[in-house]
Amino acid sequence: MPTYTIAELAREFDVTARAIRFYEDQGLLSPSREGVGGRSRVYTARDRTRLKLTLRGKRMGLTLSEIKTIVDMYESPKDTVAQMNRFLGALAHQRETLEQQREDIEMALAEIGAHEEECKRLLAEATAP
Repeated sequence: MPTYTIAELAREFDVTARAIRFYEDQGLLSPSREGVGGRSRVYTARDRTRLKLTLRGKRMGLTLSEIKTIVDMYESPKDTVAQMNRFLGALAHQRETLEQQREDIEMALAEIGAHEEECKRLLAEATAP
């Protein structure tokens, strides 16, 4: 089974070692320890997958607790009704959040467009002969 160092994972996923240690503190990763005094972290393929899913969840705008719930479900049997309902609930909540953000962005862009047009109109009037 392949193993990874914190530096290898940081480089592969373009995150800092500090971020990886933070995800470990949050219970998302659980590397084994090796070396003198157990100072070296050794990450397994499981940890790599969990980091990949964590970063994907962050890009989707999920909180770390939501990510942890989903990632933990990923590793458990997927045929329980309670787990599937909880997962669907998390997805529905995130969809609502993202749709509201999209609406807010569209409104902000429309306002910016209106201000740009007004500025262009005023500039044209100010520079007209």
